[in-house]
Amino acid sequence: MRHGVRMRRAALSAAALAATLTASLTAGCTSRGHDDHRAPHHPRTPGASQAPSVSPTPGHTVVAPGSPLAVKIDNVPAARPQTGLDAADVIYAEQVEGGLSRLLAVYATRLPQTVGPVRSARESDLDLLRQFSRPALAFSGAQHKLLPLIDRAPLRAESPDKAPNAFYRDTDRAAPHNLYLHPSRLLPAAPGEKALTTGFRYGPAPAGGTPTTSRTVRYPAARFTFTWSADRNGWLVAMDGTPSVTTDGTRLAPTTVVVQYVKMHMSTYHDMLGNHTPYTETVGSGKAEVLRDGRSFAATWSRPAATDGTTFRAADGGPLNFADGQVWVVFAPAAS
Repeated sequence: MRHGVRMRRAALSAAALAATLTASLTAGCTSRGHDDHRAPHHPRTPGASQAPSVSPTPGHTVVAPGSPLAVKIDNVPAARPQTGLDAADVIYAEQVEGGLSRLLAVYATRLPQTVGPVRSARESDLDLLRQFSRPALAFSGAQHKLLPLIDRAPLRAESPDKAPNAFYRDTDRAAPHNLYLHPSRLLPAAPGEKALTTGFRYGPAPAGGTPTTSRTVRYPAARFTFTWSADRNGWLVAMDGTPSVTTDGTRLAPTTVVVQYVKMHMSTYHDMLGNHTPYTETVGSGKAEVLRDGRSFAATWSRPAATDGTTFRAADGGPLNFADGQVWVVFAPAAS
């Protein structure tokens, strides 16, 4: 009986903690007001899930050819299922306030009709995106002290303030998890694979590796699980124990998953509740694990400067090729 009481109390405590952390991230950061409240409240219109055939926002500079689109994606349970993730070439997963997670999806070879829910940017995104040539960063807002850094970064900051006609609110969802983007209103067309200056190499798998059926990466309040599917020739994604699908029912199954071990420290920026934002160091070097073709390969990574891509090498020092298709990179804390 005592054991049952303790278990029920533990379960209630865990549920309360998860709710508090989610509320913290929902509160987000402030930017000339509230994080997501700067976004337009245009309701979704019939057919809004399809990209509109219109010119870019008047007075808005279209991203130069060769520049990819990066979209900051909400990833708390209330934001799922997301839209447009299956069309991304690369998806980065990072830890944010409260031990939760957020995604950064990069589009170059094709643009989906709609992407979202869109949320706020973080300091780590600025260094991560310097590997690309003047990328467009679509985001809902940011902590107000971070905005000057975003404005000075070598990218095109695309928030609802600057491109209001590119964003809309889905009235079927609760704010702030209902802001969506029409990519065609920022980019006239997909720039192509040459815009993916990530440093990744694609080709045949190296020899060796360890047969692997599943791999889980845990944050304090979030987790990602990747399970090999020979039928899909990819790794089925589950987030927080739930299979990951898009709003059209597509199960996410990247062909390559990278667990990249990085240094993390608390930045000077924080959310409205005072939770400091983790800063993820993607410049430097370290260990990694690469999953492809149902096998796991021990690897190292190197990115000498922010303007460089990231190279991955196998245990023998040779280049480690990725499989053709979507790549997920999950940043995990390196052992101290």
